[in-house]
Amino acid sequence: MGPGGKGGRRLQKATESMGGEEGAACAGLDTPIRLLKGVGPKTEEALHGRGIASVEDLLFLLPLRYEDRRVIRNICDVVDGEENVLLGHVLDSGIAYSRSNRRRICYALLGDGTATITVKWFRFNRRWMTDICRKGNFLLVSGKVARYGDTLQMVHPRVAVLQDGQDGDELRAIVPIYPEIEGVTQGALCNIIKTAFDAFQPDLVSLIPAGTSEAYGVPPLAEAFRKCHFPENEMPPRDNLTRIILEEFFLFQAALLLKRREIRHTRGASMTPGALYDRIRASLAFTLSAGQERVLGEIGEDMALAEPMNRLLQGDVGSGKTICAILATSIAVDSGYQAAFVAPTEILAEQHFLNIHPILEEMQIPHVLLTGNVGSGRKAILERITMGEIAVVVGTHAILQSDVIFSRLGLAVVDEQHRFGVIQRSVLKEKGTNPHILVMSATPIPRSLSMVVYGDLDLSVIDDRPTGERKVATRVVTDQEQSGMYETILEETKKGRQVFVVYPLLEESERSELKSARESAVRLQELFPSLRIGLLHGKMKTEEKQAIMIGFREGVLDVLVCTTVVEVGIDVPNASLIIVEHAERFGLSQLHQLRGRVGRGGHPSKCILVSAEARTAAATKRLRVLEKTADGFVIAEEDMGLRGAGDMMGVRQAGIPAFRLGDIVKDGGIMSRARKMAAETLNTASCGRMALLRKAVAEKWGERLHLGDVL
Repeated sequence: MGPGGKGGRRLQKATESMGGEEGAACAGLDTPIRLLKGVGPKTEEALHGRGIASVEDLLFLLPLRYEDRRVIRNICDVVDGEENVLLGHVLDSGIAYSRSNRRRICYALLGDGTATITVKWFRFNRRWMTDICRKGNFLLVSGKVARYGDTLQMVHPRVAVLQDGQDGDELRAIVPIYPEIEGVTQGALCNIIKTAFDAFQPDLVSLIPAGTSEAYGVPPLAEAFRKCHFPENEMPPRDNLTRIILEEFFLFQAALLLKRREIRHTRGASMTPGALYDRIRASLAFTLSAGQERVLGEIGEDMALAEPMNRLLQGDVGSGKTICAILATSIAVDSGYQAAFVAPTEILAEQHFLNIHPILEEMQIPHVLLTGNVGSGRKAILERITMGEIAVVVGTHAILQSDVIFSRLGLAVVDEQHRFGVIQRSVLKEKGTNPHILVMSATPIPRSLSMVVYGDLDLSVIDDRPTGERKVATRVVTDQEQSGMYETILEETKKGRQVFVVYPLLEESERSELKSARESAVRLQELFPSLRIGLLHGKMKTEEKQAIMIGFREGVLDVLVCTTVVEVGIDVPNASLIIVEHAERFGLSQLHQLRGRVGRGGHPSKCILVSAEARTAAATKRLRVLEKTADGFVIAEEDMGLRGAGDMMGVRQAGIPAFRLGDIVKDGGIMSRARKMAAETLNTASCGRMALLRKAVAEKWGERLHLGDVL
């Protein structure tokens, strides 16, 4: 939200509300709450504890719900189990003690001439009890009524003291109920919010131009805040909340679109396919799918332009994203530039290297793996990169370090797996002269989420499957039903096939009953002494991991017991069975990725999900999704709906912003509308409007999105 004007009317109101010269010197939505009337040191501390430091923070603290006090019932007409609003005199009051734990209980017996009801509080102080529950007081109480035997009770009701003769008419209203803030009563909070709104309503200026608002039927922003905080005689419709969320999303989408404009106004290197590209294509033992061909066309068009490519490549498990990235790399090398493959973990970087190495080795293209475990050879590798002797560098975050200097970086391929954000991609750009960026998403992402995480990128999707792949038959079993699982392992290995067995933990833990990968490898070897069983986990040294992975790929091992290091990247066409222990501990998208490790060689393949909780409704509902569909995008939607975006993609994901009110899972439609409106605004905005928008974007999102001089 942009800063409002500083006209006389608002300044006068603000000064009066904040009590003098200090208020006049500090006007605007960023005004500290301590300057508001009614906010003393203790209240300020309590509000700060809730993250409320400014007037803007306060106004964004919207009610959790609303209480309808328009209908006041006689006590004899209360509805058991429902919210009721009652009027009555205090006939008796005092302190009782719970029989079970001797906890103090403040109670009052209310009567209205038709019946009586007991109201109780477990949290109170003696002064409050004396003021509120004094015998003869006339109270309005609201809350849920419960019947205990013949007694009606209302526990922790909201309460107001009336004067005798009042009928409660002035209290008959829709009352907002805010989140509980210890040390601040609901009444005090309402008064503080009203003070702030009255003083700063003119500052609630929308960044959405009036013409765009009218075209989309968007009401004034200040009006939406007013109706949320101060409902009159009807329950506020969700439209008011939607309007405020739209403003928040609009500013974010404007930031992403400005970022895209910044990129498109930057000079980049024009690159075209050459001999290396043709040789790699001719060497492929398979035919590219129509989806791969389309994506390569989009990548080729981008790289041929004199502006840097910023493209997201999405595709389901096994759709062939990696070969598209390798061919894009060959375009850069053909044009005399270096390329970097960046993965979020060492195991994934190693997998990329194993996939790329045979092709580049055959083509005699110098390449290297650069991770945190390079050791004593690191200095020599860095010198060769700086001299331009190494054409392709595959690695982890180690590539982002300041001592890694490229001679001529032209392309960065980033395997996001949702662990890199806009800032990390910007650091990569600084490694070269505006290199092309190709982001590969290892997990299909719902459209509503991709607009948030990757909104600054153009999108390419491989929407078909390579020929020869088969559907993986998926079955959910409980740990009590898994006895037949071992027979399945033996059956597959007798056919000459290979098996993955995946565990969430490496070793047994006293704090957890989860089965251990290490212990299971030993147990399986005891059960099947004739089978060659290997163990793979992230704590191994690079050389050990590479030896195990190569051995499994080349058929030296029959069974690979592992942790989730195999989630992405391992390609073993002969593997036909994957067993995932404690499947309930994984997200659906992660399980879908694990399932994608089998079925790559055209053999009938199986995935068995073993769950200790599969008989519970929640676990069954989740896991059965994988039995019904192999569409990664459908699974991602289900996963996000069940777990939320933060859990699905990792709570520390740098690319997912925290919104005050908007939920990118539930409010995807609002996000889409915000993007359209932001695009129209940027295309038609006047210089003044654009300056205001850029200033607001810089203040809110500039550092987070690594926005540059365009702001």
